Amino acid sequence: MADDGRDAESRVERRDEGDGERGEGRTAGLPPQMDVRDDDLEPHAGLRYIARMFKILAILLIFLLIAEIILGLVQQGQSAIPQLLVEATRLIVFAGLLWGAADMGLMLIESNHDLRATRILVGRLNNRVQRLEQIATGTLPGTGRGPSLPPPPPGGERRDRPRA
Repeated sequence: MADDGRDAESRVERRDEGDGERGEGRTAGLPPQMDVRDDDLEPHAGLRYIARMFKILAILLIFLLIAEIILGLVQQGQSAIPQLLVEATRLIVFAGLLWGAADMGLMLIESNHDLRATRILVGRLNNRVQRLEQIATGTLPGTGRGPSLPPPPPGGERRDRPRA
């Protein structure tokens, strides 16, 4: 699960190697207005590294606490216990804060993925509604036609117009 930026570089290289078409993979058959921008796919490598670093620091603090307890008991015996309890409390709280900050960073990444997915889906929905609206009003660009009405029923009278 190492995100070191190589994924983004390989994605750009794969896109450049293509036939000039954008949207390989899942978006290959979609129209251009439904394509996903590269900005929407960028990884959060920096935030993941910071979260990983905070978790590693929290683990190192716990190891430091264990080493400090062992050294304190070996050098001073039971007279070091009150000071060791104070230090242990301080280090455990700080390690917990670091671990929590790392989890908050990962939560921000996940919520940003949800936000991006929502933005993509709303954009696609907006394009589809606009297209359906243009089809309904007959103002679809490129058709050159005005509003189109359904053909009259076999009786000759239109039912979509109010009767006078």
